[in-house]
Amino acid sequence: MEIGLIHMDGTIPNLALMQIAAYHKKRGDSVGWWNGPLFSYDRVYASKIFKQTSDELPGYVIRGGTGFDENEPMQNDMQLSNPGEAWELYPKYKNHLGFSEIGCRLKCSFCVVPTTHGQPRQASSIKDLLVNPNGEDRLCLLDDDFLGHPNSEEVFAELIDRDLRVNFICGLNIRLITEIQAQLLSRVNFWNKSFKSRQVSFAWDIYKDKKIIERGFKRCVEAGIKPWKMQFFVLIGYDSTPEEDRERVETIRNWGADPFVMAYDRRNKYQNNFQRWVNHRAIFNKIKFEDYRSAVKK
Repeated sequence: MEIGLIHMDGTIPNLALMQIAAYHKKRGDSVGWWNGPLFSYDRVYASKIFKQTSDELPGYVIRGGTGFDENEPMQNDMQLSNPGEAWELYPKYKNHLGFSEIGCRLKCSFCVVPTTHGQPRQASSIKDLLVNPNGEDRLCLLDDDFLGHPNSEEVFAELIDRDLRVNFICGLNIRLITEIQAQLLSRVNFWNKSFKSRQVSFAWDIYKDKKIIERGFKRCVEAGIKPWKMQFFVLIGYDSTPEEDRERVETIRNWGADPFVMAYDRRNKYQNNFQRWVNHRAIFNKIKFEDYRSAVKK
């Protein structure tokens, strides 16, 4: 069989497509990237993460991922396939990648994780994730709630012992971080997504969580993590006012950390402008939002 794959969005390798590829390779099928409807395939799979990504696929394409309103669940034998057997799909990717934990302790209404993954549980050992033949000493963890890992302290210890450069791509839940976890995190060689800056990401999505966010921030600082090594994802446009959005990013800036705004609806002009203003560091540090918004209007 000729199998075509479509990676619709996201900037890192798609593990679901890698599992599908590994499954079909074991069956002796030919697997590669889809070249369009003019080419002949026996089966085509598409994976989409974000709902705003354009979807103009032919009807015969098998759709999967959180970005589709309706999708076909991956069959069980595919889910059991090892994505590490299909790294040839991404020959230029230089990091190890995967989940050491899946699931989350919280049930945030804007998040699909509680529905799709349930409660936290171990997904894989760190050792089993270090399988990218082009990988170096960098590991990108996709964990939903790393600090909720049932064996988080042991995993922290392994990351430290292996001296891996680690990126927690989904961020860590600073609301529930313990003093011990903060101390262990301070010893991890954490980096941002591009592995160009020593920075770890957290989140402040709900305005009313201010007190517990601040408690977690202080725990990290007391453990030895410098404020400038911390970034906070800030969800706007979901259940917050513009005034509350402004207060959050200014509070984070006053702490000496970096806010990173994520608009709930990118089609909304205010959300889009506010996101651009904050996330462009040079503009954010020099220009007030009112002046930026006026310049955009002009």
